Amino acid sequence: MISLSKKGSCSSQLCLALCAFGLALLEDLSQALPVEDQDYYLQEIINRDHYYSYPGPDEEFSPFTEQPGQEETAPVAETEEPPRFRPGKKELKQKKGNKKEKSILEIPPAKNGNKKGEKNKKGNEKMPDGDYESRRAYEDVRESCPPLGLETLKITDFQLHASTVKRYGLGAHRGRLNIQAGVNENDFYDGAWCAGRNDPYQWIEVDARRLTKFTGIITQGRNSLWLSDWVTSYKVMVSNDSHAWITVKNGSGDMIFEGNSEKEIPVLNELPVPIVARYIRINPRSWYEEGSICMRLEILGCPLPDPNNYYHRRNEMTTTDDLDFKHHNYKEMRQLMKVVNEMCPNITRIYNIGKSHQGLKLYAVEISDNPGEHEVGEPEFRYIAGAHGNEVLGRELMLLLMQFMCQEYLAGNPRITHLIEDTRIHLLPSVNPDGYEMAYEVGSELGGWSLGRWTQDGIDINNNFPDLNTMLWEAEDRKRFQRKVPNHHIPIPEWYLSENATVAVETRAVIAWMEKNPFVLGGNLQGGELVVAYPYDMVRSTWKTQEHTPTPDDHVFRWLAYSYASTHRLMTDARRRVCHTEDFQKEDGTVNGASWHTVAGSINDFSYLHTNCFELSIYIGCDKYPHESDLPEEWENNRESLIVFMEQVHRGIKGMVRDLSGKGIPNAIISVEGVNHDIRTASDGDYWRLLNPGEYVVTAKAEGYTSSTKNCAVGYDMGATQCDFTISKTNLARIKEIMEKFGKQPISLSIRRRRQRARQRRQRR
Repeated sequence: MISLSKKGSCSSQLCLALCAFGLALLEDLSQALPVEDQDYYLQEIINRDHYYSYPGPDEEFSPFTEQPGQEETAPVAETEEPPRFRPGKKELKQKKGNKKEKSILEIPPAKNGNKKGEKNKKGNEKMPDGDYESRRAYEDVRESCPPLGLETLKITDFQLHASTVKRYGLGAHRGRLNIQAGVNENDFYDGAWCAGRNDPYQWIEVDARRLTKFTGIITQGRNSLWLSDWVTSYKVMVSNDSHAWITVKNGSGDMIFEGNSEKEIPVLNELPVPIVARYIRINPRSWYEEGSICMRLEILGCPLPDPNNYYHRRNEMTTTDDLDFKHHNYKEMRQLMKVVNEMCPNITRIYNIGKSHQGLKLYAVEISDNPGEHEVGEPEFRYIAGAHGNEVLGRELMLLLMQFMCQEYLAGNPRITHLIEDTRIHLLPSVNPDGYEMAYEVGSELGGWSLGRWTQDGIDINNNFPDLNTMLWEAEDRKRFQRKVPNHHIPIPEWYLSENATVAVETRAVIAWMEKNPFVLGGNLQGGELVVAYPYDMVRSTWKTQEHTPTPDDHVFRWLAYSYASTHRLMTDARRRVCHTEDFQKEDGTVNGASWHTVAGSINDFSYLHTNCFELSIYIGCDKYPHESDLPEEWENNRESLIVFMEQVHRGIKGMVRDLSGKGIPNAIISVEGVNHDIRTASDGDYWRLLNPGEYVVTAKAEGYTSSTKNCAVGYDMGATQCDFTISKTNLARIKEIMEKFGKQPISLSIRRRRQRARQRRQRR
């Protein structure tokens, strides 16, 4: 490993030579830079907060700052020869000049890969030449050094600097891996850092704020629907004080790294040997001929220990939970479920709801004090994750949650014990395992924004459900036909059930699962944002893409969304930076789905209109596929929210609808005055109706029974209010029941009258 450091002593001739070389280099650089760049560079130096750090226990490192009794010297590399890399698969050819004055560079081959560092374990990547120790050190670096956090926002906007910018919306703060541009690509939210000029003197720089062992760089081009901008090659420089910079070498010359060949697929370049410094700078050398200098990037590096830096100690997140913090492929996920089931066999059950397009089983874990059966009066809750296969954090949170609940139940945690004993909980970690395996193959940083999002046959599961909104709204607009379409349990249209319909097998499996179990509340975990979205997800007005479209239970959905967002460590933090383009702080980390972007056939709308279940989409992180090292912090961010949201299933009213003999009545309708959305009782006659605190007029009715109405009050304390109904059969229903009992069919009144009139006519004759 190279450490940028002063040597304790050197010959006077060597020091003079190095100083002279350094002055000449700085003079040449200052002459080469335009006047505007010189001013900007000097301004950056004046405004930069200098950092003084102490070496870690295993590192020898001295900042560039001059110390008493020593002369300023240029950093000298360690004498150990760095391992040599084999040439990459592609060698960049010499680029031709053009009207836009693109730089003409002869670029030596550089190591370039698109595999995640952790995939080394499989032994499918080329290893550097050299002795065993060098190869082992290389493996350790690749496996241990995570991203610094440009994509996850751990690196703040104030830590990103650039030589020039095209405009504010293309500033250095937008140069983050996988950042997405706004719809209009306006001045505030664009999809990359773009330099103000296209010349080889531009750079973007990251201040790690502490000594860091840099190991690699990942780059993308600009996220844009209309423009093609990306960097095809670049140099890498490092510094300890932002004054003196050292360029990464390839032998005796500056190393040129191969950049991107298009704008979305991330490209990883590893440094030939790790370098310790505070600042790292990317200097584009060539770019797409028809475009401009634009980049999104992530830096791989290990921050060195610094017990004297209070800022970093204060912001470090740790967890005391002893859980399996790693990414699990399909086989590992099944094995972990089995381990949890073996630890807690009395409260867990593993089952599958169907298969994926590739034949992988969709496994779920049930957590209940009586697993495998529905208990009368006990509500059922579900979490779904992984509908988009590349949004993997939800999958891992589900696996962590089932471990956590098992451990806490065994430890006698009263809160978890009460939740398990009073609730039947279902966790479905991976709805789209085929997509996940695609994303897992390339790893957390190299999958881009969409690889693995869809099913194997190219379907977005999250938007693949029947569009029942249109059926309901059309019926409401034609008031005379309104009775033909109810406001709940709307049937699935026949065309959707046909074999030729474009419906994923995973979607059909989820629908059958939803119809089989009387779910009351559910959340589907997604990624790429930090917000909780509640239905409706589809706008009601034609030709609009954004419009606030509330459900009749809008007040309940708002509370449910806020219960998760407010207990999350970051969602309602007004100081946090927006993930991409949307600022959800005005609604405390929540949003009506249709006012964000319209979606037809969403799982939330379908669940609300076809079943009793209130479903919300929970976006749990800016980074869809966070690095494994971020999982403990993400667990801490979401743990309390996951539990609090489950507890909301016990808010509102619950009860039984029985007949005079005490038998439960299935499919009885529960109506709440003033709320134009009903629910139905389950097969045993029990029901749960989510409501906010208040007094409600509730009616229970069923076909062939007289209706019954009650006043039911919901308090502020957790726990649903018991509100039972006993209803009796109507006279007509009793007659039908008696006639059927004796094997006779009831005679209709019209037939009886016709027969009576015929007898009267015969008598008159």
